[in-house]
Amino acid sequence: MSAWFDMTFAKIYPMYVNKVERKGRTVAELHSVITWLTGFDDSAIHEIIAEEATLREFFSRAKMHSNAHLITGVVCGVKVQDIEDPLMKKIRYLDKLVDELARGKSLEKILRH
Repeated sequence: MSAWFDMTFAKIYPMYVNKVERKGRTVAELHSVITWLTGFDDSAIHEIIAEEATLREFFSRAKMHSNAHLITGVVCGVKVQDIEDPLMKKIRYLDKLVDELARGKSLEKILRH
């Protein structure tokens, strides 16, 4: 698992961008999802990318949304709500939100209020 945790956000971010843009969504929408989950605004996202923060560092600085626990469903064959490791759960929360965005779900439904 630590290999995941030590991967940089800068390495994963372009994959997220490609995934959503291929499906007709925008970087602005991706940033809305990231901001909702983590509290990072656009400048913080770019700063984290520039400094090559690991996922461990990224999520240790994040102010996770109080409704993040409402994110459920399957990512990579695993139910997000069943993941026990807190850091892996946060990583999969973000993966799930990006998947929902790429699948065409409205931001209103993705951002669980």
